[in-house]
Amino acid sequence: MKRIVFLFLLSFLGLIVKADVITVNGTQRNYIVYAPKNLGENRPLLISCHGMNQDANYQKGMLVIESVADTAKFVTVFPNGIDKGWDISGDRDINFVLALIDKMVEQYKIDRNRVYLSGFSMGGMFTYHAMNRIPDKIAAFAPISGYPMGGTTANANVRPIPIIHTHGTGDDVVVFSGVQGALNVWINHNKCSKTPKVTQRYRGAAHITRRVWDGGENGVEVVLMEMADKGHWISNDNGVKTGDEIWKFCKRFSLEMKDPQVRLTSPQDGLTFVTIGGKSETGSITLTASASDPDGTVQQVDLYDGTILLATLYEAPYTITLNNLAAGEHQLRAVATDNEGRTGQSSVSVNVVEPTSNYIFSKVFSAEGSVPEGWVTYDGKEKRLGYSDGYSSGCRVFHFTGSQHDFEWGLYARNVEGTPNAGYARYAAKETTTSLVLYPGNYELMHRLANWNIASFSPVRVAVETIDGKKLFEETVTPTTNIGNAASNSFSGATLVRHTFDVLETTHCQITFYTADAAWADLVVGQAAIRRKGNVAGIDEVLKHEPAGNQLFDLSGRQVTNVGKKGVYICNGKKLFVK
Repeated sequence: MKRIVFLFLLSFLGLIVKADVITVNGTQRNYIVYAPKNLGENRPLLISCHGMNQDANYQKGMLVIESVADTAKFVTVFPNGIDKGWDISGDRDINFVLALIDKMVEQYKIDRNRVYLSGFSMGGMFTYHAMNRIPDKIAAFAPISGYPMGGTTANANVRPIPIIHTHGTGDDVVVFSGVQGALNVWINHNKCSKTPKVTQRYRGAAHITRRVWDGGENGVEVVLMEMADKGHWISNDNGVKTGDEIWKFCKRFSLEMKDPQVRLTSPQDGLTFVTIGGKSETGSITLTASASDPDGTVQQVDLYDGTILLATLYEAPYTITLNNLAAGEHQLRAVATDNEGRTGQSSVSVNVVEPTSNYIFSKVFSAEGSVPEGWVTYDGKEKRLGYSDGYSSGCRVFHFTGSQHDFEWGLYARNVEGTPNAGYARYAAKETTTSLVLYPGNYELMHRLANWNIASFSPVRVAVETIDGKKLFEETVTPTTNIGNAASNSFSGATLVRHTFDVLETTHCQITFYTADAAWADLVVGQAAIRRKGNVAGIDEVLKHEPAGNQLFDLSGRQVTNVGKKGVYICNGKKLFVK
């Protein structure tokens, strides 16, 4: 009788296609099914869980996925949680999901290898819970506006998990600032690229930024659909519907993958080589891929630089060495072909830069709450390596929005306990994905700095070092403005400081901004750039006053065109000392 009343009420509302009841562990559970006409057999299943204090019918109305299901021919189930909530720590609702899968296999002959799980808010938290509990039953996961509030874990024995997470930056229930931390756990577990491929104005929608961490094991990806200023609801506007995006992502994955899997294990994605004053110093780069096929054998692996075929390899190890990459962006690709002619591919990006004018290395300050690519911060307790984000405290990028601000973005660093050299923001350290090579010459380093919350101002040491920490140049400056502990504050008066220094031999360098050696000393790097002005200091002045055709010789009598190391040189019979 209860079931009849339940069906009647839902049918009267005109909002469902079918409702049903199933008994799980002695408890009656109910759910709504949407199954397209002419479904056929071995079709996929999407299970979509509602939020706390909501129900299946509400979730169905929010997701509006019927037209997508009609076209793609898959079944959608909207389960009801007990007391309008979900068990996000135990097995009660995990067992419900497993029973639903069995029921759908029996009723619609769905493909067990293509079952997908999604959920909104608390349903999203349950989706993350299921990643660790039933990874062998769900091919891909799609949480919406929900993540584990007590911290995310990824069990070591869990297979790589494809995830698409959708969230509004204005969410005041499950705040957006916690999303990246949850995703980072699975990005690392999946061995995805640490640097996302970012698409702003996704599909023409100005408020959507899509970030993709690809290259994971078994070809998995982690995707974040970031909805600017959207609150705690499912977004379906500007021509981009959440349900549609979930399906487009999930349909690519199966528990029984047939395409060959290939992954570029080196070089690291996002490598940038910056060479100033000379030709590219990329050195030798090893291009290595791993490849396997779930239902056959790998016949060959083709390695490319963009569209240029570099090598075809027929057996492991799939590796070659690249030397002296030309300036520009390089998309290095590996394409695996199996015995059935199926293909899979993986790619990494390597950028080779040869600036001829100012190289602005603060341009990467563009994402609030991040440590940018190429940078590393340390506060005496925690080291943060770029690119990483999702930070709401500690060293990170701020976006300044006051009516007056000397720079729009800035990287904040602090020294928690005052330990010497413990607080810093460093560019091109050896543990980052960026290499900075300076050829011999006279250089100018320019910057605008501020203090974050020190009204009396706190000095900053600016250093150019080898990547092993040897000082090439160091100078202490004191900022001339204090931001005042809030990114929305107005501030002005940050002085543009210029330092000049010599590099006497080709050197891999890092540039470091150190806080004072005092507890809670801080700094904000607002703008930073470097350029080569000319030859090593002193040579220009000699050449300027000598007749045309002058020449430089070392003490052995060999003519030189530039000064590559310390020593004594002869210019038109005059000694020139380079220290």
